[in-house]
Amino acid sequence: FYSAHITKLMDKLATEGVQFHMNENTTVIKEQGDNYTVSTESGLEITTNYVLDATGRRPNVNGIGLEEAGVNFTTRGIQVDEYLRTNIPNIYASGDVLDKVIPKLTPTATFESNYIAAHILGMNKNPITYPAIPSVLYTLPRLSNIGVSVDEANTSEDYKVIDIPFGKQMVFEYKNETEAEMTIVLNNDKQLVGAAIYADDAPDLVNLLTFIVNQKLTAQDLNKMIFAFPGS
Repeated sequence: FYSAHITKLMDKLATEGVQFHMNENTTVIKEQGDNYTVSTESGLEITTNYVLDATGRRPNVNGIGLEEAGVNFTTRGIQVDEYLRTNIPNIYASGDVLDKVIPKLTPTATFESNYIAAHILGMNKNPITYPAIPSVLYTLPRLSNIGVSVDEANTSEDYKVIDIPFGKQMVFEYKNETEAEMTIVLNNDKQLVGAAIYADDAPDLVNLLTFIVNQKLTAQDLNKMIFAFPGS
C-alpha cells in the first residue's frame, strides 16, 4: 500500500488509542488468567486480553494424497506451470494452495478455476495471464490500490503522479470523510496504470479503477463519459 496513506492511517489510529511497536519479533505468548502476556526478543512485554495471530496461513498440502499421486509441492504450496498444471499433466491446482507470487485472494482463486475449466475444455489454450489485481486493507478508513504503486511511480520518469483530495465533495463531506483522498498514476501515454485510495469507500472505488486500468483507458477516454452526480 502507498506509504503516505499507511502513515496517515497509523497517525489516525494512534489518536484513537492504538499503540504500534515496530520491528518486534514475538518469542512467547503466555496465558495468565483472563489475559495474555506477549514477550519479544527486545525484552518488551505487553499484557492484553486478546491476541490476534495475523502472520499468514500455510497451504494445506499435507494428508491429501499429493505424495501418493506424485504431485510436486513445497511448504509454499503446490508447484504448477503456466497452465496451472502440476507435474502430473491431468492434475491442476488453483487458489491459496499454489506456490505463487500472485496474491492469494478469493477473486484470484475464482479466476484461476475458471481458467482451468476453459483450458480443460479446449476453450483457452494459452498460458494463464493475470490482469491487474486490486488489494484492500479493511481498516477504518480503508486503503486500496491497483496497478503500478505510487511509491514506484515516484521514482521513475515513466509515470506522472497526481494527488486528488476529494474529501470536500458532498458525498464524502456529509459522512465526515473530509480526509478522503486518491493518488493516481499515469504513464507517458496518459493511461491510468495505477492508483491508491484512502477512504471508507476505497473497496468500491478501486473496483471502478480496476476496470479502467485493465481496459487501458486514458484521461481523454474518461473525459468522454458522464458519471452520476455527486459521486463523480
